[in-house]
Amino acid sequence: MNNDEEMEIVEPECGDDEMVDSDDDSENDNSIEKSGKKKEVYLPGKKPLQENEELVCDESAYIMLHQAHTGAPCLSFDIIRDELNSSGDRFPMTSYMVAGTQAARAHVNNVIVMKMYNLHRTSKEDEDDEVSDDDDVEEEDNDLESEEKKPKMSCALIKHQGCVNRIRTTKLGNATLAASWSELGRVNIWNLNEQLVAIEDEAILKKYEKNQATEPSKPVFTFSGHQQEGFAVDWSPVVEGFLATGDCRRDIHIWQPVEGSSWRVDQRPLIGHTESVEDIQWSPNERSVMASCSVDKSIRIWDIRAPPQKACMLTAENSHETDINVISWNKNEPFIVSGGDDGFLHIWDLRQFQTQKPVATFKHHTGHVTTVEWHPRDSTVFASGGSDDQIALWDLAVEKDEDEDEVCSTSNNQDELKNLPPQLLFIHQGQQDIKELHWHPQLTGVILSTANSGFNIFRTISV
Repeated sequence: MNNDEEMEIVEPECGDDEMVDSDDDSENDNSIEKSGKKKEVYLPGKKPLQENEELVCDESAYIMLHQAHTGAPCLSFDIIRDELNSSGDRFPMTSYMVAGTQAARAHVNNVIVMKMYNLHRTSKEDEDDEVSDDDDVEEEDNDLESEEKKPKMSCALIKHQGCVNRIRTTKLGNATLAASWSELGRVNIWNLNEQLVAIEDEAILKKYEKNQATEPSKPVFTFSGHQQEGFAVDWSPVVEGFLATGDCRRDIHIWQPVEGSSWRVDQRPLIGHTESVEDIQWSPNERSVMASCSVDKSIRIWDIRAPPQKACMLTAENSHETDINVISWNKNEPFIVSGGDDGFLHIWDLRQFQTQKPVATFKHHTGHVTTVEWHPRDSTVFASGGSDDQIALWDLAVEKDEDEDEVCSTSNNQDELKNLPPQLLFIHQGQQDIKELHWHPQLTGVILSTANSGFNIFRTISV
């Protein structure tokens, strides 16, 4: 992986770290318009593409859209907050993140600390149709401008034993930490300060890479007390250094930081779930409360002040028809959204949780829901993604528009569009087997997502 790797259009078989500009779709878009064919909105799962059909991105629907590749797929990542983004609307943008690879061989996996920068707006500004006498000069200037606007990426790698099932980051004092769940059944804590310094300077990064070849970075703490591997992990947003981890056996362990870059992990697991714990979410405002979901189809609310066998306060049994994969706790309102293998999205009002009935349900995804997250500031907006290769943006505040029929009449598949839930704002496609998404907490409306086919970082016109 190279430092300051420029984003460029690459062939699918390319394996190095690259970021790719979205402009490669513009030529296809123009050719469709010139051919006189009427554009049609493609809805996943409605009908398969024909041999002579291909999906073309409608660039006018995006304010920004970039792609990135990291060789081995990173099926989990987290965004690192920084001090740069005083204005979340200002271009070019910069985003820091940490990700973990899932390589075919366990001993070649890495935790990757990344800086994506020079992220310019990709939507086209309105242009004057008049032909200028200085066309050649303007074309050269445009080429130079295009080169200057190429997005870039810098990476620092940490060797990781086993595939990274999931990774989450936090701040503890002056340290930026990441907790990684390994397929080998261990949870590691990493201090990322050295890597964050390295990705800011090419010379420092080269020295870092040379040192890593002989003295690889080691985790500051490792917990091997889980009986099986797992996926559930979350840092408390209220109490610095508090961590919860859940495994495929059904056990949840609570971590508390102690002096000397160490943690005291309660060896007594929380008692409640009967099958694999798939996701954990701490309350955004209560010190001791968290939620979890499981293959046992239940969502549970815990108060860790109680003994492990009595910590489960509330339970919604049979919350989904099949495994529950993910949950997200609204940062501004007492709501949780859940997604499962059944493709359903359920909204839960914690004030009515004892009824064990969701206050809203959406069925749009045609495959497993693998990721879901509320908008960090807008309490009615969330995003979901899954194995059906789509990310959906939702707004619970939207009601059915009486003029909807008139709007839909501009499309060939108007009947299909009319059947979509009115709360569905946007469908993002182009990635294969989507695993995780996160709203950027500092960049307005920006979503980062990862899939088997790589990363996307985008902002739509809808949010």
